[in-house]
Amino acid sequence: MIFAAILAGGIGSRMGGTDTPKQFLTLGDKPVIIHTIEKFVINSKFDKILVLSPQSFVNHTKNLIKEYFGENDNIIVLKGGDTRNDTLINSIEYIKENFEIDDDTVIVTHDSVRPFVTHRIIEDNINAAKEFGACDTVVPATDTIVESVDSKIISDIPIRDNFYQGQTPQSFKINKLSELINSLSDEETNILTDACKIFVLKGEDVHLVKGEITNIKITYPYDLKLANTILKETNHD
Repeated sequence: MIFAAILAGGIGSRMGGTDTPKQFLTLGDKPVIIHTIEKFVINSKFDKILVLSPQSFVNHTKNLIKEYFGENDNIIVLKGGDTRNDTLINSIEYIKENFEIDDDTVIVTHDSVRPFVTHRIIEDNINAAKEFGACDTVVPATDTIVESVDSKIISDIPIRDNFYQGQTPQSFKINKLSELINSLSDEETNILTDACKIFVLKGEDVHLVKGEITNIKITYPYDLKLANTILKETNHD
């Protein structure tokens, strides 16, 4: 089986000037999250698409999905967690409680605020997760990376050729992911920034999947302006 988990549990505190989580802001003529869900709905390989929403927006999310997709049994709305890792765990627990899965079952996790993910990226994630067990979508770093341990003085400037910017999806064989999450110490859990780091912390390989520079994450007000420009250009193609 293949599942998608669209992680929309955050409240978008960096967007500024709005109480509405960024995934529910309008992009073009519909909410960002709907653009994102569409990319997965059109892929027939997914058995179920899980959408994890802030608790106070669960009903709103359900209403949006009904408005744009009708009565669709393949889309399931769940409550997200307090952290990204908690939200991911909620999706895994739901799958394990409600479906018969095996060691080849794959979960494709994606940010709800990356609405321009392509069919090719999703397909590459599914294939890489099946073959290697874990993969991350990345693009080569274009800017020089500057490290500062104290946020005041440069401590290192590593070779840019060795660095990539992480995107999503991040995809995994779900039993392996669950096993590694359960093995994390409290200290390891506290430093998690994404699911791939779980594999890295445990010495497990994560395969790279080529992303796209247009696969942007809408985090700040400028990102939404850029997203509208990308959408207009895409619609004109």
